[in-house]
Amino acid sequence: MAENDNFQVVRHPFSMREAIDEAKRCLQCKVPQCEKGCPIGNHIKEFNHQLSKGNLGAAMEAINEVSNLPAICGRVCPHEKQCQGHCVLNRKGNPIQIGQIESFIADFDTKMRLTREPVPQKTRGNIAVIGSGPAGLTVAGDLARKGFAVTIYEGQPEPGGVLMWGIPEYRLPKDVVRSEIKKIAELGVNFVNNTLVGENGINVDWMFDQGFDAIFMGTGTAIPQNMDGVPGAKLRGVSQSTYLLHQVNAFNEGAIGRDMIPAHKGERVGVIGGGNVAMDAARTAIRLGCDVTVIYRRTQEEMPAIQAEYEDAVKEGVKFWWKSSVTAFNDNGHGRLGSVQVQDENGERTEVFDRIFLAIGSRPANRIVSTTKGIEVDEKGYVKVMDRPYGMTTRRGVFAGGDVVHRPQTVVLAMKAAKDVALGIEQYVDAVKLLQHIDQIDSSDDTGNQQ
Repeated sequence: MAENDNFQVVRHPFSMREAIDEAKRCLQCKVPQCEKGCPIGNHIKEFNHQLSKGNLGAAMEAINEVSNLPAICGRVCPHEKQCQGHCVLNRKGNPIQIGQIESFIADFDTKMRLTREPVPQKTRGNIAVIGSGPAGLTVAGDLARKGFAVTIYEGQPEPGGVLMWGIPEYRLPKDVVRSEIKKIAELGVNFVNNTLVGENGINVDWMFDQGFDAIFMGTGTAIPQNMDGVPGAKLRGVSQSTYLLHQVNAFNEGAIGRDMIPAHKGERVGVIGGGNVAMDAARTAIRLGCDVTVIYRRTQEEMPAIQAEYEDAVKEGVKFWWKSSVTAFNDNGHGRLGSVQVQDENGERTEVFDRIFLAIGSRPANRIVSTTKGIEVDEKGYVKVMDRPYGMTTRRGVFAGGDVVHRPQTVVLAMKAAKDVALGIEQYVDAVKLLQHIDQIDSSDDTGNQQ
């Protein structure tokens, strides 16, 4: 079996029969708690109802009213903490499998091309979006539906951001991401790839010069946190989990060879961290044939990772050391990692590792802020925004949302923030254009009076 066959999807999608049967279990609550548990307020009750009757098109229309990325959210959201966790049937431990239903509807719509939304004329304004991750795609989709012309600038050769390069194939197939992006493009959104804003003279000022009415920064947190204060943290063999995930995704896409992946069969690998990136890195290393241990400074109950991802990691053979910290990385005598010092409740010990991957958080890059005047950030580099209009930075007409403002969060929480900012952009551009129209009328009156 080829090594990249190990990255096939773990949870298989519903069949038509399974999806309809699951939707029929929905109690159609008068006040659906599942929708209260969804950060973006998805119309779960309605799409379950429509699916239960076999109305796939109507089910998709209910989803499209709220979500731009249903096939993705249905796969990667922490459903047990959100919609499914709030389902009344969860009290008996058997909630509606809302995520699988949502992704089934979206996948079926893609395959059969059931719904194609009418594209409104782009007459309300011209918007630039920096970054094509969850926040950028959400803003673009929402504003395109409202009659705005939207252009997304993406630094990579292909749009998708963290959805393409930061989530393993077995959790989120890249063909699914491409299909969702294609639907957004069909709304009239234009994508400009291989364009890194903040370099080669392309910055916020340049964008305003191109005639954009407002700009949205959805650049996420591109710079991983390191452990520079710990001895030996710069040894070869100590690297970032995000780098591992990026390289494996590139390998699975056929873009690079196996030798470019920084992990090899039989190696003992440690992953420091307890979030979703740590779980992704650990389960990815397992698939590469490594012996994997997650080292986390808190308890299992305090771990922020999705519970289902942790449980799958345990089933796949990942080991966990709780309330443990690495206090030093030890040189093997050749400038490379040989072992680490681990501190836990029982004291300190030395453990041999071939590689350590860090998954301890990330922070925004300053490329855009440093090349633009007037955008203020806090002490950690996160962009400051205001409440009115929602999401606007300290630079007039420049908005920001998602992880670059609210710290690293889940895909759907980035979408929630972006939807709020999209409304702020809409209100801002409409107000500016109204004032410009009034000024033109006043100027015309003044000219007439002078004559």
